[in-house]
Amino acid sequence: MNENINDITRSFGTIYIPRSALVVYQTEGQHPQTYIEHFDMDDNGSPINAHPLTVKEGQALAKALNTEKEEQNKAFLRPKGIIPTHVLHIHPSENGSVVWYTQPQIRPMFFIDSLGIPNGKAHVPAMVWKADKNGLSVYALSSGIRPKAETSLYFAPFPNVYEDNRVCMGTVDVKIQQSASLEEFMHVWEESFFNSYFSHLINGHNPVNGNCVTLWKELIETQEPFPKEVLIKNRLTLKDLIK
Repeated sequence: MNENINDITRSFGTIYIPRSALVVYQTEGQHPQTYIEHFDMDDNGSPINAHPLTVKEGQALAKALNTEKEEQNKAFLRPKGIIPTHVLHIHPSENGSVVWYTQPQIRPMFFIDSLGIPNGKAHVPAMVWKADKNGLSVYALSSGIRPKAETSLYFAPFPNVYEDNRVCMGTVDVKIQQSASLEEFMHVWEESFFNSYFSHLINGHNPVNGNCVTLWKELIETQEPFPKEVLIKNRLTLKDLIK
């Protein structure tokens, strides 16, 4: 071997050695039948020992193909560190669901022009959020104290929310990654909710005592704290969300 030639194979990273191969055969016609042949590989990477794919070999193949999905599912809703104190409940599953709350805060808010409400920042009340990969429901709280199981919930005082507390996201495309951490999951839903344009009261549902449009117009213009007296109880408590 030429001493001037360097062996660089180690710089290639992980090396995968061929161990087996599959050949799929199908008959012609509208309803083709399928037959799968399995080959072992010799030391030179050539196929040998052809035989029909066995149940055991098929199961091993299925397990290998599912590994990546299983790893993603394990990562979904996994906290980056200690579980945040504002998380109230986690239901681990393929879709997953989380219940959490947020303190009263100031948020940028956006409204369609026809409502006559200027875009801007406003005080919003403490809220409870419940979300999975497919949807979001929101509720209001009368105080920023961490809610307990018996804590009463109120209608979220915003347009775009159904009477059953589900949020109409309109044309907003909420993308929840399969491997999203717990913190990323909550952040995406909160940002999607407040960064979308509020447009209408759904099916005539008015979530506040008074005029919802007038309320937000005044809060945007005055920067006053959110008036808790306008909140309406919705007959639910926190424990109703975590059954």
